[in-house]
Amino acid sequence: MASSFFALLDDIAYLMDDVAAMSKVASKKTAGILSDDLAVNAEKASGFVSSRELPVLWKITKGSLLNKLIILPIAFLLSAFFPKAIIFILIVGGVYLAYEGTEKIVEYLFHRKKVNGQLEDEEVIDDPIEYENNKVKGAIFVDFILSIEIIIIALGTVIEKALNVQILVVSVVAFLATIGVYGIVALIVRMDDMGLKLITISKNKPGILMGIGNLLVKTLPFVIRILAVVGTIAMILVAGGIFLHNVEQIHDLTHNLPSTLAELSVGLTVGVLAVIFMKIFSLVKKILLKK
Repeated sequence: MASSFFALLDDIAYLMDDVAAMSKVASKKTAGILSDDLAVNAEKASGFVSSRELPVLWKITKGSLLNKLIILPIAFLLSAFFPKAIIFILIVGGVYLAYEGTEKIVEYLFHRKKVNGQLEDEEVIDDPIEYENNKVKGAIFVDFILSIEIIIIALGTVIEKALNVQILVVSVVAFLATIGVYGIVALIVRMDDMGLKLITISKNKPGILMGIGNLLVKTLPFVIRILAVVGTIAMILVAGGIFLHNVEQIHDLTHNLPSTLAELSVGLTVGVLAVIFMKIFSLVKKILLKK
Protein backbone atom coordinates (compact mmCIF):
# COMPACT_ATOMS: atom_id res chain seq x y z
CA MET A 1 0.00 0.00 0.00
CA ALA A 2 2.78 2.44 0.99
CA SER A 3 4.80 1.54 -2.08
CA SER A 4 1.79 2.27 -4.31
CA PHE A 5 1.34 5.66 -2.63
CA PHE A 6 4.98 6.61 -3.16
CA ALA A 7 4.82 5.36 -6.75
CA LEU A 8 1.84 7.67 -7.29
CA LEU A 9 3.77 10.60 -5.82
CA ASP A 10 6.70 9.75 -8.10
CA ASP A 11 4.40 9.74 -11.15
CA ILE A 12 2.94 13.10 -10.12
CA ALA A 13 6.42 14.58 -9.64
CA TYR A 14 7.50 13.29 -13.06
CA LEU A 15 4.36 14.72 -14.64
CA MET A 16 4.93 18.11 -12.99
CA ASP A 17 8.56 18.17 -14.19
CA ASP A 18 7.38 17.39 -17.72
CA VAL A 19 4.67 20.07 -17.51
CA ALA A 20 7.16 22.67 -16.20
CA ALA A 21 9.67 21.90 -18.94
CA MET A 22 7.08 21.97 -21.73
CA SER A 23 5.43 25.10 -20.31
CA LYS A 24 8.80 26.86 -20.59
CA VAL A 25 9.11 25.78 -24.24
CA ALA A 26 5.52 26.80 -25.01
CA SER A 27 6.03 30.18 -23.33
CA LYS A 28 9.05 30.88 -25.54
CA LYS A 29 7.04 29.93 -28.64
CA THR A 30 4.21 32.30 -27.68
CA ALA A 31 6.46 35.20 -26.58
CA GLY A 32 6.02 37.05 -29.87
CA ILE A 33 2.24 36.89 -29.84
CA LEU A 34 2.20 37.83 -26.14
CA SER A 35 4.13 41.04 -26.86
CA ASP A 36 1.59 41.88 -29.56
CA ASP A 37 -1.21 40.96 -27.15
CA LEU A 38 0.27 43.35 -24.57
CA ALA A 39 0.44 46.25 -27.05
CA VAL A 40 -3.09 45.66 -28.34
CA ASN A 41 -4.67 45.32 -24.90
CA ALA A 42 -2.78 48.28 -23.40
CA GLU A 43 -4.18 50.42 -26.20
CA LYS A 44 -7.68 48.99 -25.71
CA ALA A 45 -7.60 49.54 -21.92
CA SER A 46 -6.58 53.21 -22.19
CA GLY A 47 -8.60 56.30 -23.03
CA PHE A 48 -10.81 56.31 -19.93
CA VAL A 49 -11.00 58.72 -17.00
CA SER A 50 -8.56 57.76 -14.24
CA SER A 51 -11.22 56.41 -11.88
CA ARG A 52 -12.52 53.98 -14.53
CA GLU A 53 -9.19 52.58 -15.81
CA LEU A 54 -8.79 49.73 -13.31
CA PRO A 55 -12.51 48.75 -13.26
CA VAL A 56 -12.49 48.63 -17.07
CA LEU A 57 -9.26 46.62 -17.07
CA TRP A 58 -10.79 44.18 -14.56
CA LYS A 59 -13.83 43.73 -16.85
CA ILE A 60 -11.53 42.97 -19.78
CA THR A 61 -9.42 40.59 -17.64
CA LYS A 62 -12.53 38.65 -16.58
CA GLY A 63 -13.61 38.52 -20.21
CA SER A 64 -10.15 37.24 -21.16
CA LEU A 65 -10.31 34.46 -18.54
CA LEU A 66 -13.76 33.48 -19.82
CA ASN A 67 -12.35 33.43 -23.35
CA LYS A 68 -9.69 30.96 -22.25
CA LEU A 69 -12.27 28.75 -20.50
CA ILE A 70 -14.30 28.65 -23.73
CA ILE A 71 -11.37 28.17 -26.12
CA LEU A 72 -9.34 25.54 -24.22
CA PRO A 73 -11.82 22.60 -24.34
CA ILE A 74 -12.83 23.44 -27.92
CA ALA A 75 -9.17 23.57 -28.99
CA PHE A 76 -8.46 20.13 -27.47
CA LEU A 77 -11.56 18.60 -29.09
CA LEU A 78 -10.88 20.11 -32.52
CA SER A 79 -7.22 19.15 -32.33
CA ALA A 80 -8.23 15.54 -31.67
CA PHE A 81 -11.16 15.17 -34.07
CA PHE A 82 -11.20 18.03 -36.62
CA PRO A 83 -7.81 19.83 -36.80
CA LYS A 84 -8.63 21.62 -40.10
CA ALA A 85 -11.34 23.61 -38.31
CA ILE A 86 -8.64 25.27 -36.18
CA ILE A 87 -6.98 26.69 -39.28
CA PHE A 88 -10.34 28.01 -40.56
CA ILE A 89 -11.04 29.71 -37.21
CA LEU A 90 -7.56 31.24 -37.17
CA ILE A 91 -8.00 32.62 -40.70
CA VAL A 92 -11.39 34.15 -39.88
CA GLY A 93 -9.83 35.75 -36.80
CA GLY A 94 -6.92 36.96 -38.92
CA VAL A 95 -9.32 38.72 -41.28
CA TYR A 96 -10.96 40.48 -38.34
CA LEU A 97 -7.64 41.61 -36.85
CA ALA A 98 -6.45 42.87 -40.25
CA TYR A 99 -9.72 44.74 -40.72
CA GLU A 100 -9.62 46.26 -37.23
CA GLY A 101 -6.04 47.47 -37.62
CA THR A 102 -6.42 48.76 -41.19
CA GLU A 103 -9.69 50.52 -40.40
CA LYS A 104 -7.95 52.48 -37.64
CA ILE A 105 -5.32 53.63 -40.13
CA VAL A 106 -8.01 54.61 -42.67
CA GLU A 107 -9.97 56.49 -39.99
CA TYR A 108 -6.85 58.33 -38.86
CA LEU A 109 -5.79 59.31 -42.40
CA PHE A 110 -9.13 60.19 -43.96
CA HIS A 111 -11.93 60.57 -41.41
CA ARG A 112 -10.60 62.78 -38.63
CA LYS A 113 -12.78 65.81 -37.93
CA LYS A 114 -11.48 69.34 -38.27
CA VAL A 115 -11.88 71.84 -35.44
CA ASN A 116 -10.92 75.47 -36.17
CA GLY A 117 -9.15 74.32 -39.30
CA GLN A 118 -7.03 71.75 -37.45
CA LEU A 119 -7.33 67.98 -37.33
CA GLU A 120 -8.86 66.65 -34.14
CA ASP A 121 -7.22 63.53 -32.71
CA GLU A 122 -9.38 63.06 -29.63
CA GLU A 123 -12.52 60.96 -29.94
CA VAL A 124 -15.76 62.78 -29.06
CA ILE A 125 -17.63 60.78 -26.41
CA ASP A 126 -21.38 61.45 -26.21
CA ASP A 127 -22.31 58.64 -23.81
CA PRO A 128 -19.44 57.57 -21.50
CA ILE A 129 -21.24 54.39 -20.35
CA GLU A 130 -21.97 53.24 -23.90
CA TYR A 131 -18.43 54.16 -24.95
CA GLU A 132 -16.97 52.12 -22.08
CA ASN A 133 -19.19 49.10 -22.75
CA ASN A 134 -18.42 49.14 -26.48
CA LYS A 135 -14.69 49.44 -25.88
CA VAL A 136 -14.74 46.60 -23.34
CA LYS A 137 -16.67 44.37 -25.77
CA GLY A 138 -14.22 45.22 -28.55
CA ALA A 139 -11.23 44.49 -26.30
CA ILE A 140 -12.67 41.14 -25.19
CA PHE A 141 -13.40 40.13 -28.78
CA VAL A 142 -9.86 41.02 -29.92
CA ASP A 143 -8.53 39.12 -26.89
CA PHE A 144 -10.60 36.12 -27.98
CA ILE A 145 -8.84 36.01 -31.35
CA LEU A 146 -5.39 36.55 -29.84
CA SER A 147 -6.14 33.89 -27.22
CA ILE A 148 -6.94 31.38 -29.96
CA GLU A 149 -3.55 32.10 -31.53
CA ILE A 150 -1.74 31.74 -28.18
CA ILE A 151 -3.51 28.49 -27.32
CA ILE A 152 -2.96 26.96 -30.78
CA ILE A 153 0.76 27.82 -30.73
CA ALA A 154 1.12 26.40 -27.20
CA LEU A 155 -0.82 23.28 -28.19
CA GLY A 156 1.45 22.80 -31.21
CA THR A 157 4.51 22.55 -28.93
CA VAL A 158 3.04 19.62 -26.95
CA ILE A 159 0.96 17.92 -29.62
CA GLU A 160 3.12 14.77 -29.41
CA LYS A 161 2.75 14.53 -25.63
CA ALA A 162 0.10 12.66 -23.65
CA LEU A 163 -3.31 14.34 -23.36
CA ASN A 164 -2.91 15.11 -19.64
CA VAL A 165 0.38 16.93 -20.36
CA GLN A 166 -1.23 18.85 -23.23
CA ILE A 167 -4.11 20.01 -21.03
CA LEU A 168 -1.88 21.09 -18.13
CA VAL A 169 0.78 22.84 -20.27
CA VAL A 170 -1.64 24.75 -22.50
CA SER A 171 -3.83 25.73 -19.54
CA VAL A 172 -0.81 27.00 -17.59
CA VAL A 173 0.44 29.06 -20.56
CA ALA A 174 -3.05 30.45 -21.28
CA PHE A 175 -3.76 31.63 -17.74
CA LEU A 176 -0.25 32.89 -17.03
CA ALA A 177 -0.50 34.87 -20.27
CA THR A 178 -3.69 36.54 -19.04
CA ILE A 179 -2.26 37.39 -15.61
CA GLY A 180 1.04 38.59 -17.07
CA VAL A 181 -0.39 40.69 -19.90
CA TYR A 182 -3.11 42.41 -17.89
CA GLY A 183 -0.84 42.85 -14.87
CA ILE A 184 1.62 44.78 -17.03
CA VAL A 185 -1.23 46.73 -18.66
CA ALA A 186 -2.45 47.75 -15.19
CA LEU A 187 1.04 49.06 -14.34
CA ILE A 188 1.18 51.02 -17.60
CA VAL A 189 -2.20 52.74 -17.28
CA ARG A 190 -1.48 53.66 -13.64
CA MET A 191 1.95 55.12 -14.29
CA ASP A 192 0.73 58.61 -13.47
CA ASP A 193 -0.68 57.50 -10.08
CA MET A 194 2.65 55.88 -9.22
CA GLY A 195 4.37 59.11 -10.25
CA LEU A 196 2.09 61.25 -8.08
CA LYS A 197 2.70 58.88 -5.14
CA LEU A 198 6.46 59.31 -5.52
CA ILE A 199 6.06 63.09 -5.72
CA THR A 200 3.98 63.02 -2.52
CA ILE A 201 6.59 60.86 -0.74
CA SER A 202 9.33 63.29 -1.82
CA LYS A 203 7.28 66.16 -0.32
CA ASN A 204 7.99 68.16 -3.52
CA LYS A 205 11.68 68.35 -2.67
CA PRO A 206 14.11 67.99 -5.61
CA GLY A 207 15.69 64.55 -5.72
CA ILE A 208 15.50 61.10 -7.28
CA LEU A 209 11.93 60.35 -6.14
CA MET A 210 10.70 63.73 -7.36
CA GLY A 211 12.46 63.25 -10.71
CA ILE A 212 11.11 59.74 -11.27
CA GLY A 213 7.62 60.83 -10.23
CA ASN A 214 7.58 63.74 -12.67
CA LEU A 215 8.96 61.50 -15.41
CA LEU A 216 6.20 58.92 -14.91
CA VAL A 217 3.46 61.57 -14.93
CA LYS A 218 4.78 63.37 -18.02
CA THR A 219 5.61 60.17 -19.91
CA LEU A 220 2.20 58.45 -19.64
CA PRO A 221 0.43 60.44 -22.44
CA PHE A 222 3.30 59.65 -24.83
CA VAL A 223 3.29 55.97 -23.80
CA ILE A 224 -0.46 55.74 -24.49
CA ARG A 225 -0.03 57.34 -27.93
CA ILE A 226 2.85 55.00 -28.76
CA LEU A 227 0.83 51.98 -27.59
CA ALA A 228 -2.07 53.05 -29.82
CA VAL A 229 0.27 52.96 -32.82
CA VAL A 230 2.06 49.78 -31.72
CA GLY A 231 -1.26 48.06 -30.94
CA THR A 232 -2.60 48.84 -34.42
CA ILE A 233 0.57 47.57 -36.10
CA ALA A 234 0.55 44.50 -33.83
CA MET A 235 -2.95 43.53 -34.96
CA ILE A 236 -1.89 43.76 -38.61
CA LEU A 237 1.31 41.76 -37.94
CA VAL A 238 -0.59 39.03 -36.06
CA ALA A 239 -3.12 38.84 -38.90
CA GLY A 240 -0.35 38.61 -41.50
CA GLY A 241 1.41 35.93 -39.44
CA ILE A 242 -1.77 33.85 -39.27
CA PHE A 243 -2.06 33.85 -43.07
CA LEU A 244 1.63 33.20 -43.63
CA HIS A 245 1.70 30.23 -41.26
CA ASN A 246 -1.57 28.66 -42.39
CA VAL A 247 -1.95 29.42 -46.11
CA GLU A 248 0.82 27.75 -48.08
CA GLN A 249 0.28 29.80 -51.25
CA ILE A 250 0.69 33.11 -49.41
CA HIS A 251 3.79 31.79 -47.63
CA ASP A 252 5.31 30.80 -50.99
CA LEU A 253 4.62 34.25 -52.47
CA THR A 254 6.40 36.07 -49.63
CA HIS A 255 9.16 33.62 -48.63
CA ASN A 256 11.89 35.93 -50.01
CA LEU A 257 10.80 38.85 -47.84
CA PRO A 258 11.93 39.41 -44.22
CA SER A 259 9.32 37.87 -41.92
CA THR A 260 8.15 41.17 -40.38
CA LEU A 261 7.80 42.84 -43.79
CA ALA A 262 5.96 39.80 -45.14
CA GLU A 263 3.53 39.77 -42.18
CA LEU A 264 2.94 43.52 -42.46
CA SER A 265 2.34 43.45 -46.22
CA VAL A 266 -0.01 40.45 -46.04
CA GLY A 267 -1.88 41.89 -43.04
CA LEU A 268 -2.34 45.25 -44.75
CA THR A 269 -3.46 43.65 -48.00
CA VAL A 270 -6.07 41.53 -46.23
CA GLY A 271 -7.11 44.52 -44.13
CA VAL A 272 -7.56 46.84 -47.12
CA LEU A 273 -9.64 44.20 -48.93
CA ALA A 274 -11.75 43.68 -45.78
CA VAL A 275 -12.30 47.45 -45.36
CA ILE A 276 -13.32 47.81 -49.04
CA PHE A 277 -15.70 44.85 -48.71
CA MET A 278 -17.32 46.33 -45.57
CA LYS A 279 -17.69 49.76 -47.21
CA ILE A 280 -19.39 48.18 -50.24
CA PHE A 281 -21.56 46.04 -47.96
CA SER A 282 -22.64 49.11 -45.95
CA LEU A 283 -23.39 51.06 -49.15
CA VAL A 284 -25.48 48.22 -50.63
CA LYS A 285 -27.31 47.82 -47.31
CA LYS A 286 -28.22 51.54 -47.27
CA ILE A 287 -29.48 51.41 -50.85
CA LEU A 288 -31.62 48.34 -50.13
CA LEU A 289 -33.05 49.88 -46.94
CA LYS A 290 -34.05 53.05 -48.82
CA LYS A 291 -36.06 50.92 -51.24
